[in-house]
Amino acid sequence: MTFTVTELDRINFGDRVMVIGTFVNDSVSTGGNIVTGLQRVDNCQLTHIGSSVVESAPVVNETYLLAGGDVTIVTVADTSGTYMVIGI
Repeated sequence: MTFTVTELDRINFGDRVMVIGTFVNDSVSTGGNIVTGLQRVDNCQLTHIGSSVVESAPVVNETYLLAGGDVTIVTVADTSGTYMVIGI
């Protein structure tokens, strides 16, 4: 029942920052928080990865513009994916 996030890259462009990484659910975990370190999140894109069809797409359980850098996501149990967060 663990949700793990790994940041792979952080790219500055203009006055925005893009944070790219992966998330992994094991056992019956169905999401958690992506901690970005940003002050504000403008957008978050989520994509499942793997070799099988999933029941539904992962979703952001927040309202934009999101103050603070933690983005709560909800996924199908035991799935993994990638994320791209843009903010300042």
